[in-house]
Amino acid sequence: MKEAIKKSIRTTKFAKSVDNAGNWFVVDADGKILGRLASEIAKMIRGKNNPQFTPNADTGDWVVVINADKVKVTGKRAEQKDYKTHSGYPGGQKIRTYKELIIKSPEKIIELAVRRMLPKTRLGKGLIHKLKVYRGNEHPHSAQKPVAINI
Repeated sequence: MKEAIKKSIRTTKFAKSVDNAGNWFVVDADGKILGRLASEIAKMIRGKNNPQFTPNADTGDWVVVINADKVKVTGKRAEQKDYKTHSGYPGGQKIRTYKELIIKSPEKIIELAVRRMLPKTRLGKGLIHKLKVYRGNEHPHSAQKPVAINI
């Protein structure tokens, strides 16, 4: 009788980071809304779209974002959105607006949006390296054979 009970017990399989194949995807940000784009990218990097998702392991995919300079925001965010940084020294706070940052470094806008949607742990700090953002239409990751997806 005890053997029959032991055979009927099911176990849950937990994915490990080393078992992850890590597919590559290309996302075109041309005309996309920043927040909606960033949330979908964060899901892919975290691996929440995969059936073997495990919260404490890296089961996500690599994402290459092109045309970062053509991403859009809604409403008055282009004038009102601020990005704050602080050096840690007195008077070391720098405030840049969305308009300044989209001209100077549009890659940083998408990176910050996705980073803030990932976990604030060691896992999240490792996952952000799976995001590659480029200003124009070209990227140097053609050897990985990324698949273009539409978000």
